[in-house]
Amino acid sequence: MNTLQSTGGGSPLAAWPSWARRKAVQAEGLESGALVTTCCVVLDEPIRHAAQGGAFEDRAPWWGGDLQTLRNIVMRRTEPLPGRAKSVEFEMRDGSGDRLKGTLSEPEAPDTQSPLVVLIHGLTGCEDSDYMRASARFHLTRGRIVLRLNLRGAGPGQALSNNFYHAGSAPDVQSVLEGLDPSLTGNGVVLIGYSLGGNVLLNWLGRADAPPFVTGAATVSAPIEPAQACERILQPRNALYHHFLIQRMKRDVLASCALSPEERRTIADTHTVFEFDDRWVAPRNGFAGAEDYYTRTAGAQFVPDIAIPTLMIHAANDPWIPAEPYLHAGDRGNPNVEIRLARSGGHLGFHESGEREAWHDRMIDAFIRDLGVTRGL
Repeated sequence: MNTLQSTGGGSPLAAWPSWARRKAVQAEGLESGALVTTCCVVLDEPIRHAAQGGAFEDRAPWWGGDLQTLRNIVMRRTEPLPGRAKSVEFEMRDGSGDRLKGTLSEPEAPDTQSPLVVLIHGLTGCEDSDYMRASARFHLTRGRIVLRLNLRGAGPGQALSNNFYHAGSAPDVQSVLEGLDPSLTGNGVVLIGYSLGGNVLLNWLGRADAPPFVTGAATVSAPIEPAQACERILQPRNALYHHFLIQRMKRDVLASCALSPEERRTIADTHTVFEFDDRWVAPRNGFAGAEDYYTRTAGAQFVPDIAIPTLMIHAANDPWIPAEPYLHAGDRGNPNVEIRLARSGGHLGFHESGEREAWHDRMIDAFIRDLGVTRGL
C-alpha cells in the first residue's frame, strides 16, 4: 500500500490540521504525539510517490502560510530574465476571434534534450506575475525553452480578446497546443499551472485528447474544488485577502472585456467572489450560477481520468485553498498522478530555508528529469 507524500520533516503529528491528523490516526493508528516523516495519509489505492527532494522548511522570516503567501507580493523580483524572448500569439478555435498572447524565452545555453515548459498563471495573474517570472528563470537556467502564457483577456493580451478566462477554460489550452510551432515540441511539452491555472490545466488533462508531444504536467496550489476555495476566501480571517482579490478581479475584467453597460453595472455592484462568479462569470460562460460553475469546473473530478504523468503540489497551510480535496483526490488512486502535500508553503509560496529557488520549482524539476529518464532521453 503506497502513501501520499507529506513533507513535514519529522514534525509532530499534532502540528497538522485536525482533519489530516484524524486521517493519519485512522490510517496508521498513530498517537497524537507521534512523529511523521514520509507520510500522513495512507491511500486506499496505489499512487506513485512524488519526486524526492527533502522536507520543506520555511525560510526565515517567512514562517507560516500567510507570510509564505505574502512574500511574493512584498518581495517582488524585477531583474530581467536570461536569454532571448519574443511575443507569440495563439488564435482560439471557438470562432470568437480572440487570441492569447505569451512570451517565448530561449535560454542562453539550450539543452537540446529538454522539453518546452509552458507556464499558466492563476486568477488575476499574467505572464509577469512574480511566481511566473521566478519559475521561468528557474527553467531557463536549466536550458529549457519557456512559454509564459497569458490566459484569455489577461495581462499583455487584454486587447486581443473580447472574452475572459475562467476555471474551466480547457479549450483554450487545446488551442494553444494546436498552435505551437512543431519545432518547439520535438522533445515534448510539460505544462505547469499555478492556482486557478492549475485547475484549468486539470480540466484539460481529464477531458482532452492530448497531443502525443505532451509528456507531463504539474499544478501548484490549485483550487481543485472551487466551491471550497470560495468558502475559504470568504472566511473572516481572510477579509484582507478577499478585498485584494475581488478588487483585482473587477479591475481586470472591466479593463479587458467587451462588456455591455448592464454587465459593467453588474460587475461594479458585486462585493464578493461568490457574487462575481454567480452574477457575471457563470451566465457569461453558460453556467446556471456559481454553484453550477464550481461543480462543473472542479479539477478534482478529472483526476481519475488523467492519462499523462502529472504532479500536484499543495501546502496544508495554504490560507486560500483547502488541502482536504487533495486527500480525496489521492484516494482515487490514479497511477499517473503524483500528489505532494507539504506541511507549509502557503499559496504559491514554498520559500525554503537555505534555498534561493522555490521548493515547488525544484520538485517539478526532479519530476521533469524523471520523465526524461522514463522516455530514454
